[in-house]
Amino acid sequence: MNAINKISRLICIAALCAISTTSHATTAVATHGQLRVKGNQIVDAHGKPTSLAGPSLFWSNNGWVGNEGRFYNADVVAYVQKNWNASIIRAAIGGTSPGGYATDPADNMARAQRVTESATAQGMYVIIDWHSHEAHLHTDLAIQFFEAIAKKYGKQNNIIYELYNEPLNTADWSTMIKPYAQLVIAKIRAIDPNNLIIVGTQTWSQDVNKAADDPITAFDNIAYSLHFYAGSHKDALRAKAEYAMKKGIALMVTEWGSVNADGNGGISREETERWLQFMRKYHLSHCNWALSDKLEGASQLKNGTSADGKWTDADLTESGLYEKDIVLHWGTIKYSAAE
Repeated sequence: MNAINKISRLICIAALCAISTTSHATTAVATHGQLRVKGNQIVDAHGKPTSLAGPSLFWSNNGWVGNEGRFYNADVVAYVQKNWNASIIRAAIGGTSPGGYATDPADNMARAQRVTESATAQGMYVIIDWHSHEAHLHTDLAIQFFEAIAKKYGKQNNIIYELYNEPLNTADWSTMIKPYAQLVIAKIRAIDPNNLIIVGTQTWSQDVNKAADDPITAFDNIAYSLHFYAGSHKDALRAKAEYAMKKGIALMVTEWGSVNADGNGGISREETERWLQFMRKYHLSHCNWALSDKLEGASQLKNGTSADGKWTDADLTESGLYEKDIVLHWGTIKYSAAE
């Protein structure tokens, strides 16, 4: 081999090494590390505002629309990481409703654990959500659940606790929801002092303005849930969210839909695009409802789809295709699974 060929080969090898180094994917958790609240933002370990995107699973309850708990498995979590580039997933663990943790604790805890451990294996963040509309009436049950989760997973840095999915409009923030949240937070913080905690807000997690006027101040790393369905919630709810952030609290959109608030109807594309622009502007993380095959507009999977995660776009509904595209192109980083 002459000198020129040797030099050319060395240049090619160096170039390939450079490409390999710069294009090497990493997991979401390895990239961002421990999340925390800084002012009215959720930031990563480097202090950078961080916006994560992924799906929310449907209610975990036994006996609901063909037992939606069947989607709580490692294959499904791996699918959304690989095919959607999802950096986060939400486990909606039924709390006090029939078939949920109150009546079937072993099944629902097992589902929470499967999703948490699968998300960890994929290098994803996981929201462990107490999916209830009346959690403040059963505080001891929520404490029991979250203490068990914190003891098992609290040393990991990918855990996010969501204490109360959607309080009703009759559940007053200051006298019902906030006192409940403070009791549960105290128990979690005794075990896990660091991981992010999200608190649901009045009126199906829409009255973030009320939380902003009377925030939880006794604990660190507390943010608040903002939920919207684009077909029903528009400028008025965005105004509440802007008010809340200007007052200094951090928000996470732990549940949203491109359809109507009842889960039905077609995609409201124009209004969804307004919400996407809003979430980008304020660096809001979000999970779309729902990774399910229930017969409704919000479902991402066609009815009767298997739970093996071996899906193609043909298995996705119109909403599923739209929301896959949103998550897939949400950020500039291509994440990988944990090795």
